[in-house]
Amino acid sequence: MEAILTATANYGFPMVVAAYLLIRLEHKMDSLSASINELVFTLKTYERK
Repeated sequence: MEAILTATANYGFPMVVAAYLLIRLEHKMDSLSASINELVFTLKTYERK
């Protein structure tokens, strides 16, 4: 029982922080992905001219 409580205390907090950051940064990552895709499209269009 003590091992479970110790593991939860040691790993629970970092897991919660990591999950929070992943959820919070998801929107920014989606926006960054869309910007990269737009840049690729623009570069391909520019290359054809």
